[in-house]
Amino acid sequence: MTRERVWLITGCSAGFGRELALAALAAGDRVMATARKTERLADLVATGGDGVRTATLDVTDPASVEAAVAATLAEFGRIDVVVNNAGHGSVGAVEELTMAELRALMEVMFFGAVEVTKAVVPHLRAQGSGAIVQMSSMGGRLSMPGFGAYCAAKFALEGLSEALAAELAPFGVRVLIVEPGAFRTEFGGQRMHRSREIEAYHVSTGGTRAAVEAMDGTQPGDPAKAAAAILRVVGEENPPLRLALGRDAVTNIRAHNERLRSELDEWEELSTSTEL
Repeated sequence: MTRERVWLITGCSAGFGRELALAALAAGDRVMATARKTERLADLVATGGDGVRTATLDVTDPASVEAAVAATLAEFGRIDVVVNNAGHGSVGAVEELTMAELRALMEVMFFGAVEVTKAVVPHLRAQGSGAIVQMSSMGGRLSMPGFGAYCAAKFALEGLSEALAAELAPFGVRVLIVEPGAFRTEFGGQRMHRSREIEAYHVSTGGTRAAVEAMDGTQPGDPAKAAAAILRVVGEENPPLRLALGRDAVTNIRAHNERLRSELDEWEELSTSTEL
């Protein structure tokens, strides 16, 4: 990868996208900052000067994706790092969610990220370098009551990205799956979809819903520090496939992995008894 990298970042109007754009600009890189409404990127333009360009990008619109990629190549001549960051949260038990709500979430959180990835991959493969940063979540490794839809989208993104990493490795293109815990990114505020409520599920999802209503602005994670960590890993010679961010993410993912290992060990005899 060149010293002065070109970034294409989705969802730059707030949260991780905005902080990644600022961090990349501060590092001397160039950025194509995108959002559905580019007027919300005025502060990035003021900060980044000639190092930043903006483009309208709606990840659910293939033509918009192709246009943003073409604009980046026209402005900067290449793309070194693409960040799939656009998205939002969702809370609701599986029965509470309508199929339309679930499909809409998957369109943004999974299919949209895949659309952007597929639009950029041919260029990265041809130049023999680059990185794809998939903004997942600790919810891409474990799920909990009320977050089934959100975690389903992140599980899907992680499964595809793990395969993608192996497919692109021979071409010098890397994939980084980022798994943040709770960060101050408006996740519990206006960027959180809330399903209808069925009273019976209060016993299992009531705590999750209450946490969502109280979390915005109180999360322990600092998005600017997360952005700095991502920039560091993107520049590493031997980066990890997955990067957990936040003490809560590390703790919860480790505990989940230990539970999986324990269950696998406990049932190993039965599991392996099915062979001919």
